[in-house]
Amino acid sequence: MNWSYCIVISLHPCLLCIMSHTDPLLLLCVFKRERRVAMLTLASKLKRDEGVKTGRAPGGPSDSSHRVSIRDRLLIKEVAELEANLPSTCKASFPDENKLHHFQLAVSPDASSSPQTAALASSRLLTQCLMVSPVSTDEGYYQSGKFQFEINVPEAYNMVPPKVKCQTRIWHPNIAETGEICLSLLREHSIDGTGWAPTRTLKDVVWGLNSLFTDLLNFDDPLNIDAAEHHLRDKEDFRNKVQDYIKHYAR
Repeated sequence: MNWSYCIVISLHPCLLCIMSHTDPLLLLCVFKRERRVAMLTLASKLKRDEGVKTGRAPGGPSDSSHRVSIRDRLLIKEVAELEANLPSTCKASFPDENKLHHFQLAVSPDASSSPQTAALASSRLLTQCLMVSPVSTDEGYYQSGKFQFEINVPEAYNMVPPKVKCQTRIWHPNIAETGEICLSLLREHSIDGTGWAPTRTLKDVVWGLNSLFTDLLNFDDPLNIDAAEHHLRDKEDFRNKVQDYIKHYAR
């Protein structure tokens, strides 16, 4: 028997019953057709597998939305909204554009943050946050400084708030020298309704951080008690220490 027919028989035992009644050339054509069908089936499977990896179904629209987390879907919209409404004193940067849940915020308070401008910009925020005793921006304690914040948005967002830390050492009643921040809207469990809620967005967080240098600068409910007491004792000396910190850490 020809070896090529033996290969056909070994691969397709079901053809044994046909061999004695069918022309060998016809058998070879049948074998080639079967092999082509098998290859097409494999190709389809590989395409489907690739679709699972990339989030795109073969021959159809992307189904990546079913695989992207709720957090990441929210962030796509919120980051665009944030960039369109960023305060003039703030600059946001994303080390990895594919990871919108991690970014840096630089706040540079300046003279344009007048009481009228700040009040208008923060009106929505102030109605949602606890009432504070604002310090007039005319005092301008933090002008000329540049303060860096690291913002990480957890997977459970927006049921929980972003995690924020100040990376610049600062003498501030509401920011610890180690970077912790006291901002009511970042409180996960608040009994007075001023803490985090799923209706808040990244824009609220950024405007809130920006307002820590204007409207929300609060000496009555401090995190850094030493800084608050320093201001109470001697406002001018407090200003000098703030400027000294800016000179060494916030340029």
